[in-house]
Amino acid sequence: MNRILICDDEVDLTDLLSYKLAQEGFEIETVTDPLLLIEVARKFVPKLIILDVMMPNLNGFQLSRILRADSQLSKTPILFLTAKGEIEDRIMGLEIGADDYMVKPFDFRELKLRIRKILRQLKIMEGEGLRSQQIHTLGGVSLNEDERKVTVNGSKIILTNTEFKLLHLLVKRVGRVQSRENLLISVWHYDTDIETRTVDTHVRRLREKLKEEAVIIETIRGVGYRAVDPKLKR
Repeated sequence: MNRILICDDEVDLTDLLSYKLAQEGFEIETVTDPLLLIEVARKFVPKLIILDVMMPNLNGFQLSRILRADSQLSKTPILFLTAKGEIEDRIMGLEIGADDYMVKPFDFRELKLRIRKILRQLKIMEGEGLRSQQIHTLGGVSLNEDERKVTVNGSKIILTNTEFKLLHLLVKRVGRVQSRENLLISVWHYDTDIETRTVDTHVRRLREKLKEEAVIIETIRGVGYRAVDPKLKR
């Protein structure tokens, strides 16, 4: 059974979501004190964490950064469910590693569909569905689809789910230009009316983690990015 952890200081909302999602077959745990989220998450081991943004003591953005730095929880998908609906808030949420962002008030049917989409993608990524067992190598970067592991010159690096999907898409389509709009749809599954600046931010952070091997990601000015074989650039 898929486990979902909900963190929101509104008790009425957590109770409602817990009830409705349990009816859909999910195993639910709720946290109304954000200071307890990490402790509960480590014990519960959720497949997905639903986070509010505006909470006392620690807001959702701060919690997301903590989750992404935690060795046990760094790859757990995050869905923000919040009243903060400005485009800057949505972009910030995606930039710090969230897999999706929904604004309150929301339609439960849409939330349910987005949850199932995230979990379906996670199942494929974890190899519980169709497993390709392929290893892609480009320069000093090695990406193992089956194990969701990336190494740079033999050293393992930690990527968020979104960073892994972004690198995987680029490396798998090596030599082919990917527009920012196409990446936004393929990696984030968002329509192109959302600002593409979040793509640039994720590419920048991905390059930082790839360090000297960042040369495998080439910027195509005014269009987007592509992965290239560094040997062919010499």
